Order: sequence, then C-alpha cells, then structure tokens
Amino acid sequence: MDDCFGEWVNANLGAAGTGELASLVAEPGAAYGVDLAAYTPFTHRAIGCAMRVHSILGVGFPQVIYQRALEIELAREGMQARREVETPIYFRGQQIGSRRVDFMVEGPQPDKPILLELKATPDLTDTHFAQIINYLEAYRLHIGLLLNFGSTSLQYRRFVKSTFQT
Repeated sequence: MDDCFGEWVNANLGAAGTGELASLVAEPGAAYGVDLAAYTPFTHRAIGCAMRVHSILGVGFPQVIYQRALEIELAREGMQARREVETPIYFRGQQIGSRRVDFMVEGPQPDKPILLELKATPDLTDTHFAQIINYLEAYRLHIGLLLNFGSTSLQYRRFVKSTFQT
C-alpha cells in the first residue's frame, strides 16, 4: 500500500497535530452508513497484532510499553499506523484544545482510519467506553478499537459511530 494514509494523517490532522479534519466532513445529527465489512479485515489485523503483543509481554507493564510494542507489531504486519497523533478537539466549530490518540491505523480507505485506544488496567469501565465514543465523535471517525492489556487475556471492544452530534 502506498503512503496515502500517512499523507491523509499529515494533511488532515497535521504533522504536529495542528491541522483540521478537512476530509472528515460530517453534518451534526446526520446518520452515515458504515460499511462494517470493509473495516473488518483491518480491525481483525489490528486485534491480531494486539493479541501477539499481549501473548509475548503478558500483563503488568505500563500502557506505554504495550503502545511501543504494538507499534512494532503493526509495522511487522504491514499496517500503516501513526502513534500518539495529536488531534484538535472542536466545540461548535471552534478549537478548544487537543488530545493525543494512541494510534490511528489504516482503514478501508485513506480517509477512513481506525482509532486505537490502549489501556493497561485490570478492568474496563464505563469511563473508558465513554472516552473512545467521545474521541470518535470529536474526530468524526466511524470505527474505534479499545484494547486493554491489563488483564490476563487481552480485552478488546469495537465501537461504531454512525451519527455525529456536534
């Protein structure tokens, strides 16, 4: 695969995280059909990478260790990924801050990346679920994976966002 994904991330999120989400135009309150079948091969590959990392490292490390290992494993898998992508957060059309997401990985098209949010905690909570849902909303992304390395088996959840509120 060419570097269209990397070009998209740099153009739309900015190399330093200062760009705007120009190609993710989503109208508030509108519903968008999400082709889950198109995303499935990418989410399966990302989850497979996370499983291999967890299998090798086990439980007990801080999140950043799993993040670094996952970056290596995603590259070995041939997946285009950007780690700690700083992205702006907007409220009513005005930038109110920014946040670094753990990973943006390639999706079915260069302008349809998948958000990966990593945790290293014994249990996932409603707060973790709300966080990834808020990220999908703020960045106008349709698919996100929440990966938890802090339990004896890798925990993962796929989140799908088909409507955007703001």
